[in-house]
Amino acid sequence: MKWTDKTWTQIVPIYQKIIKMPFIEELQKGTLPLEKFQFYMGQDSFYLENFARSLALIGARAHRVSHALDFIRFAEGAIVVEKALHDSYFQEFGLNQRGSIEPTTHHYINFLKSTSALDQVEVAMAAVLPCFWIYQEVGDYIYQNQLKENNPYQKWIDTYAGEEFETLVFKAKEICDLVAENCTETQQQNMMNAFVAASRLEFMFWDSAYRLKHWEV
Repeated sequence: MKWTDKTWTQIVPIYQKIIKMPFIEELQKGTLPLEKFQFYMGQDSFYLENFARSLALIGARAHRVSHALDFIRFAEGAIVVEKALHDSYFQEFGLNQRGSIEPTTHHYINFLKSTSALDQVEVAMAAVLPCFWIYQEVGDYIYQNQLKENNPYQKWIDTYAGEEFETLVFKAKEICDLVAENCTETQQQNMMNAFVAASRLEFMFWDSAYRLKHWEV
């Protein structure tokens, strides 16, 4: 069994909670309050900027030149999406500025950057995979189960359910499977632990947007 197949089984309960959470259900129906989506977009802008930095770090540390190039391209793609948020989505959804980095975003981006810089590079590759893979799965789920035409969030849905994004996800999964083959069982377990931790943070990221969770002090 491939490392990715085995690892996904570990986060099925997390994924099931994600697709049933209010943020996703209301996004799917097109009824998510604009304030919550605006909060999400602002935090996602910070996230993508730092996600790109993490991907670039992994690219610099990758053992294979082909993997280095792939992760640099991933980083470039994240920056392009972040720029699109400012140039298009912010304007479309009436968001003038992204605000400040809130607690869940702070936790997530620092987990990724520290893992990418300090942990075994294969573990770092596993840590960034959920952002690709879970987003694709959620995007596909929403796209296939839409309940309303003219969904105001259709552009977001189309982005993560599209073939172009699917290609990126396939490549990221393929790399993790390839590097896992040359890892010990302990190293593979460390990769899995990082993947699970990032998957939990994916849930927390959407949940914090729905709750509009700010710093309390």
